[in-house]
Amino acid sequence: MKSRTLFPINIPPLRERPEDIPLLVNFFANKYAQQMKRRIESVPRETMTALTNYHWPGNVRELQNLVERGVILSRGPSLDIPLARLENSSRNNHANGSTTLEGVERDHILRVLSESRWVIGGPKGAAAKLGLNRTTLNNRMRKLGITRPRPA
Repeated sequence: MKSRTLFPINIPPLRERPEDIPLLVNFFANKYAQQMKRRIESVPRETMTALTNYHWPGNVRELQNLVERGVILSRGPSLDIPLARLENSSRNNHANGSTTLEGVERDHILRVLSESRWVIGGPKGAAAKLGLNRTTLNNRMRKLGITRPRPA
């Protein structure tokens, strides 16, 4: 059997490659427009500016999903992307300081735990509100370093 040599390829995240965003937007818009038998001829300048300036915590896949949604929502030849979704996401990330998936997950779990007064199990507990089993929530809390605060 032949041995194969693998070469790792490091690709920087999308937020570090803003010059790639217009190319990717056009590629995905054309791809989904063809699949859906629609005509997308242009992307408004303010849309492209907003997409280029966005931080892209979900990287290329997030951009791809947003463009696909835009093609679905577009009623004419101009790509109509719901920019309010980007602004809200950006505001939320800056408000709690988290931009990584793990950080956002941690913040969300902490918020739900706080709302449920740190009750984890039961029908009104945090696990139920998060749609998780109690043991799954306990494992995630352990993994994310979440511990119950000591009473003051």
